[in-house]
Amino acid sequence: MNAYEEAERALRAAPPHGLLDAIRGVLTRHYRAGSVELLMADYSLTALLPVSALPPATEPLAEPLSIDNSPQGRVFGAQEPAREEYAEATVVHLPVTVRGDRLGVLTVTLPTDACSPAIPTELADIAEMLAHAVTVAERDTDLYRRARRKDRLTLAAEMQWELLPGRACSRDEYAIGAQLEPAYAVHGDNFDWSAGADHLVLTVTNGMGEGIDAALLSSLTINALRNARRAGIPLADQAALADQAVYAQHRGDAYLSVLLLDFELTTGRVQVVDAGSPRLLLLREGMVTPIDFDAQLPLGMFEETDYTAQEFHVRPGDRLVFVSDGVHAVASPAGEAYGERALARSISATRLLPPAEMPRAVLRELTGHRGRPVPDDDALVVCLDWYGRPTAPDHASSADPERRDTHSATFPAPPHAPR
Repeated sequence: MNAYEEAERALRAAPPHGLLDAIRGVLTRHYRAGSVELLMADYSLTALLPVSALPPATEPLAEPLSIDNSPQGRVFGAQEPAREEYAEATVVHLPVTVRGDRLGVLTVTLPTDACSPAIPTELADIAEMLAHAVTVAERDTDLYRRARRKDRLTLAAEMQWELLPGRACSRDEYAIGAQLEPAYAVHGDNFDWSAGADHLVLTVTNGMGEGIDAALLSSLTINALRNARRAGIPLADQAALADQAVYAQHRGDAYLSVLLLDFELTTGRVQVVDAGSPRLLLLREGMVTPIDFDAQLPLGMFEETDYTAQEFHVRPGDRLVFVSDGVHAVASPAGEAYGERALARSISATRLLPPAEMPRAVLRELTGHRGRPVPDDDALVVCLDWYGRPTAPDHASSADPERRDTHSATFPAPPHAPR
C-alpha cells in the first residue's frame, strides 16, 4: 500500500481530534518523518497556530507564527510547497487547502537523504487530503477552531463566523475570497455563497446594530435567505421571503442591507437584488468602475415589500469587489471618508493578488487610513474573480458599460485607471 492510500485509510479511521496523529504515523512509516506539525490560520489571517492537545482554558495557547514574516506564512500566501535545507534534515512546508479555502500549513521534517524531488508533490496531495478531513471533523470537535484563535472571540463574533460557508472558494469558472474585521469582535456584517452545477449565488450582508443583537439579526436573515434559496424559488422572491421573516420578528425596528447575486456559470449573466448599502466595484481591463443598481428597501424595514431583480453580465478576466459601509464610509482622524476613489486605488493596487489574499490587503490599507487598529464598525471585503467557462458565448455587447434599461444595472462611464 502506498503512502496516499494508507493516509486515506488512516484519516477515515481516526477520531475527529486524532487526524494529525494519524497522518504523523503514516509519514513516519513511509518517509521517516522526524516531526509533523499542523498550523492553522487564525481568524484575522495574521498568524498561524499549531494544532495540539487543547490546554486548560486558564492557560495561553502556543505562540503564533506570523503569516507575513515566516516561511510557513509565505507558503500559506503563495499556496505552493516549499522546503528548507539543513545539515541533516529537510523541512517541507505544504498548504492545507480545500477547494480554495486556505486552512493552514502542514510542516514535515525529513532526513535529507529521504527527501527526493518527488516527495514534496506526494506530501502536497496528502496535505490536501488532510484539509478535507479537517473540514469534516470540525463538526464533531472544537480542536481546530480552538487552534484558529490567538485571542478570545466575542459571542457575537462566534455566531458570525459559524454562519460562514468558508473564507474562500474556487472553481474553474470563478474564485472567491472574503474577510471580516474586526475578526475577533465582528457584529453584523456577513457573506454567504452556494455553488451549484450551473449557478453561483452570492450574498453580501451589511448588518445593523452592535453585539448580540446584530449577530442575531444577521443569523435570522441569512438562514431565511438560505431557506428560500434551498426551496428553489427565484432570487427576487428569496429577498421577499427573507424580508417577511425579518419584519415578522422585529416589526420594522431592525432591518438589514443585503446584496443578492445569482451568477449563471455558462453565460456570465448575473441577476441582482440590491436591498441596501453594500457596494460593488468592477475591475475590468485595468479600470475600476462602481456599479450602481436600482436601490430597493433593506430587508425587514416594511411589511410585504416587493423586490425586482436586475441583470448585468460579467466577462472572463473581470474582478468584482464588494464592500460594506464599514469600508467605504470609514473616516480618517481628520474626518475624511475612505470613499470610492481611495477604494478604487486599493483595488487597482491589489489586482495581482489572488482573491483569497486581496481582502486582507485592502483591510490593511483601510487600517492605515483609519489611523487606529480597532474599527468602530464592521468592515467586510469580498473579492470574486470571474474566469467563465471556455464554451461560454461572448457577452461583450451586453456588458457594455453604457448599457442601461429597465431591468439592467447602470454602468457609469469608466474613470481613468487609478495610478
